[in-house]
Amino acid sequence: MGMALGSMIAPAADTDDRVSDVLRLRREITRMQRRRSDLPLIPVLPALESILPEGGLQVGTTYSLSSSPGLIGALLAGASRTGAWCAAVGMPTLGVEALAGHGVDLDRLLLVPAPGPRWLSVVSALSEVIPLIAIRPATSAREAELSRLSARLRDRGCTLLVVPGPGSQAWPQSEGSIRVHDPRWQGLGDGWGALEECEVTVTARTRRSPVPQSVRVRLPDVHGRIHETVEAAAPALPRLFPLPSAAAEARPVTAIDARPSSESPALLAVAG
Repeated sequence: MGMALGSMIAPAADTDDRVSDVLRLRREITRMQRRRSDLPLIPVLPALESILPEGGLQVGTTYSLSSSPGLIGALLAGASRTGAWCAAVGMPTLGVEALAGHGVDLDRLLLVPAPGPRWLSVVSALSEVIPLIAIRPATSAREAELSRLSARLRDRGCTLLVVPGPGSQAWPQSEGSIRVHDPRWQGLGDGWGALEECEVTVTARTRRSPVPQSVRVRLPDVHGRIHETVEAAAPALPRLFPLPSAAAEARPVTAIDARPSSESPALLAVAG
């Protein structure tokens, strides 16, 4: 069928460019075609493994995300570093340079910035060849349409990361949600400096783990790495104050007596 279609296309002078583009796209899709993955999980970066059951994203499911480019980049990076293809749909302001900084392989990233109301068709087509897709729906969709797409995702083994869009609704049969909150930027001083990295809390709640699990991470750090941060709280120092010696005789306290003396022993009490 593919060879017959190619032979039927007449390479007229005014359509050479268009024919060349069509054939190139067909070759690219053929090269990208994959069989359904038998792996139960899509890997995530080590810093995020602890908040997800079995340490990864379930294949063929849907997750709701915060509107955070850093979180999107972190989740795409986990799959991308294993050589998997990823896609971002409906996110025209998503920075390619920022994704590369998170570790996303741009040679295996497909961007569809503005699919408009046809985003469902775009995601359905991409699910044939791409195992991890981030989507910001441009319009709402009927629940029956979303259910059909969910069935297709399960059949093809594609995982969907849904970022809230205008008029978006809760996704039926969603596996769970992953949110970022409590951001803290670093790099600014008193009237100087530049924003270098953001420290956030990432919280996941899934059907397999309904109790929220959280981790504090830098997203990313100045070297492009995403790692867990450990905030070691400084132990509270006990407050010490001198008590009179048990052998000391009762006498008026003068200013000289109030000063500590290294020659006379004293008992110490600890006040919490």
